[in-house]
Amino acid sequence: MFEPAYKSLPPVDYVSMIRSLYADRRVMMLGALSSALVAGVAGFEANSWVLIGVAIGFALVGIARDVDMRAFERTAIADDDVATALSWELRSTIGAAAIAALYAFWMAYSFLVVNTPFAELSSLSVTVSVLVGVAGRNFAIDRLVTTQVAIMSLGMAIGMLFDGTFHTAMLSVVLIAFVISLRKVSANIRAILLRAVHGRIEATRLASELDTALETMQHGLCMLDENGLIAVANDRAEVVFSNFVPGDWSGRPFAAVVAAAAQRGTIPQRSASQLMDTVVGGDGGKVVLKLSNGEFCEVTVSSRLDKTVLLFEDITERVKAEERINYMAHYDTLTGLPNRAYFTEQVEADLERRRRGKHGKHAGDMAMLMIVDIDDFKHVNDTMGHLIGDRVLVETSERLTRVLGKDSLVARLGGDEYVVYRSGGVQLSDTVSDPEAILGGFRGPFEVEGEVFSVNVSIGVVTVIEGTDDLDALMTKADLALYKAKALGKGRSQVFHDEMDTDYRYRQRLKAELKQTVADGGLSLVFQPIVDLQSRRVVSCEALARWHHPELGSIPPSLFIPIAEETGLISDISRWVLATAAAECRNWPDEVSVSVNISARDFRNADVAGMVKDALTSSGLAPQRLEIEVTETAVIEERAAATKILARLAKQGIGIALDDFGTGYSSLSYLQALPFSKLKIDRSFVMDIAVNPRSLKLLSNVAQLGKDINLTVTAEGVETEEQLALIAEHSKVDQIQGYLFGVPLPRREVAELIARMASRPTIERMLTVTSANRKRG
Repeated sequence: MFEPAYKSLPPVDYVSMIRSLYADRRVMMLGALSSALVAGVAGFEANSWVLIGVAIGFALVGIARDVDMRAFERTAIADDDVATALSWELRSTIGAAAIAALYAFWMAYSFLVVNTPFAELSSLSVTVSVLVGVAGRNFAIDRLVTTQVAIMSLGMAIGMLFDGTFHTAMLSVVLIAFVISLRKVSANIRAILLRAVHGRIEATRLASELDTALETMQHGLCMLDENGLIAVANDRAEVVFSNFVPGDWSGRPFAAVVAAAAQRGTIPQRSASQLMDTVVGGDGGKVVLKLSNGEFCEVTVSSRLDKTVLLFEDITERVKAEERINYMAHYDTLTGLPNRAYFTEQVEADLERRRRGKHGKHAGDMAMLMIVDIDDFKHVNDTMGHLIGDRVLVETSERLTRVLGKDSLVARLGGDEYVVYRSGGVQLSDTVSDPEAILGGFRGPFEVEGEVFSVNVSIGVVTVIEGTDDLDALMTKADLALYKAKALGKGRSQVFHDEMDTDYRYRQRLKAELKQTVADGGLSLVFQPIVDLQSRRVVSCEALARWHHPELGSIPPSLFIPIAEETGLISDISRWVLATAAAECRNWPDEVSVSVNISARDFRNADVAGMVKDALTSSGLAPQRLEIEVTETAVIEERAAATKILARLAKQGIGIALDDFGTGYSSLSYLQALPFSKLKIDRSFVMDIAVNPRSLKLLSNVAQLGKDINLTVTAEGVETEEQLALIAEHSKVDQIQGYLFGVPLPRREVAELIARMASRPTIERMLTVTSANRKRG
């Protein structure tokens, strides 16, 4: 028939409704006593003890309900204690039903038994007024209202319907309709209340969620009313405003807060004006404020109708991150110098200005670009570690900026390479003085982590006149000048001139054609004999690659080998030389070996051990008849890889020779650490021994060093009989290599030479070979 209130209402509201039933104890008591008084008067008027009993009943029930309500007041019911509230609802319903029964009996008895006008009127009027009160007071509890209305309407119907008169019977019908309408009114009031309660609950929930959202959001938020006053703000906004202006800001004009902040210097005046223009304009937008404490705040303004919402976001970390990203995009993180990208941007802008002003008052102004490269920096990294290497890069940057000052843009291109650009007021003499100043700045020693050592640089210089060159062309020319400076001995500068461009174009052609030549097998192989000093027999031959160009003629190895290393072709050449030399050596006497040079790039990019294995397998040559030559530079540049590979080859019986000893770092530690079997003394130790006793002594000492560590010693570059005699008399050299015994020869001729020298007596062999070489020369 009806849904219980404890099911239709939330627990808190249901408990509140039950409390309302017990709230008006005095009003309830007053109503009961008033009803008792009226019933008593009617009883005396009609001389009816029954009505007097009804009056006493009203009083007793009223007292009982008062006692019950007092008990309720002493009971503490939790807001969500539905079970306890339900028991009190039942007690209230019983009390209400009892007093309703008294009203019903009073009505029925007055109309059916007493039957006096006063008794009927008094019972009817009081009962109807109580019914109206029930609808207005107990509407929230449907069961309670229904119980009271049903009992009282039943008494009214019985009394009036069976009164015996037509008009009272008709009135009972009307009163029954009235009673039904009262319940409907009660239901409507209850529905309105429930909607209101539910609306309040929903509004409370939404308000709570909104409040939670406002207080937990990472951004500050405030709303301005139509007058520009700060109406709503969350805690984050309060923090923002406290940075603007200390004190109470709620309800203050936002414009006044911003003006005060600008006056205090918290935010710049320009930013304050921009913010207020955005707020007042009504179109919305974003404004970034830099606060005096170094923080950044982004204010997003949006307006709708007369309200304006401002969102404050602390973007300090984002700005700093963007600054770091921007810094990293334009500056080298190690040295703090501009990087290649920033340097390119600045120089290209200056070159563009020069091109636009080519015919203006600045026509003919000179600029200059220099590339500065640290000589042998890889040696520093390999021998001292990358930490010290990084410190050298930093110190180099500091010396460059200190020497050149603010007139020059100094940048780090990467690795150990720097670039300098100077524009405006440059004279031709500066192309000499500036590089000299840089070189002078590096004459002092470097002291890093307790290590003291020297660092030299090489410099390539190119001049810029009227902005006719683009940056790429300038960099290429400066690179060519740098390459020339290094070729001349390092630790110096070189200004670009047109002949270098010719050389560059020549090298570019060689680069392009060498690749095709290697692919087509267009290289040839020659062999230079290595002769035993005592027996004068050929004991080995060094295999050397040669390139004869159909148009350019013979290309010297000193030119095409560096190109091959630069372009990555060197490993293909080394693989071919190994295979061809091993196959040719297979045709020589068993006591004659072949020697092949291996580049540093081979250790870095190629499988040297695999190349050697393939050459030996395909040729059938014994490992003891193959010798691998490496330079000190190759060992230093790729020490880890070279050490591992050479040790593996040495275990197979392959000879390992240190070539050109004395031209590199001459580090004794490599002689001890690596499995060398031969030491080849560079020709620079030999060429002056006939005229310089000191050179002879140095050669003798180097040879002695090799013998002391059980190495076979070979002297390179022996060209005269006098040199041979001095070497034989004053040193412990084992083998001789040089034009005295033979220039590099093709395979057929070197095979004939090996055979001739093996079949003749010692003196005759020497004289014959010497005579043959003189004729060839």
